[in-house]
Amino acid sequence: MAWLRHNADFPHSERFAVLDSRQGWLAHPHSIPRVLRPWLSDNGSLTQRLKSRCASFRVLPLATGLTRPNPDEYALLDLAPGTRAYVREVMLLCDGVPVVFAHSVLPHAGLRGGWSGITRLGSRSLGEALFSDHRIQRMPLAYRQIRRGHPLFRSVSAQQVLTVNSLWVRRSVFCLNGHPLLVTEVFLPAIHAL
Repeated sequence: MAWLRHNADFPHSERFAVLDSRQGWLAHPHSIPRVLRPWLSDNGSLTQRLKSRCASFRVLPLATGLTRPNPDEYALLDLAPGTRAYVREVMLLCDGVPVVFAHSVLPHAGLRGGWSGITRLGSRSLGEALFSDHRIQRMPLAYRQIRRGHPLFRSVSAQQVLTVNSLWVRRSVFCLNGHPLLVTEVFLPAIHAL
């Protein structure tokens, strides 16, 4: 894909690396259940992949605005602990069924650094915006399994009843004009039906 440029083209991109083995983030999806591997390891647009698997795709906005990121996101985005950032949380639905919970975090400086359109997405897909701009560079994906105590698991369970004790997640940083945007996608049990 033309927009996905190699990290060597961006000398400061290593500071936004999403891997942190101390917090369980993995570079390769080896331990991910086989049925989920194609979903988590695909570098293309998740929105497009979901649209190709269902008759009706919809983005349901849940929360947007300035708030504190999750604890494991501060260092990744080079933010001082306690700093507020623009956070957007949405549910991606296929044929009316929630299949992915998406959580994105944009440091406040990024709102003036080219990412200002993020605040006006509403029920439009962030993925479509990210994959249509050739200036945006994506860092490598990282993966982990989250359990009930994790903030993302709690966010999902506030929206729907979960009968599982863990969920698989992937995240990556997208850079535009040197400003990072962290996108984390939590794959819900209904994704197996697709």
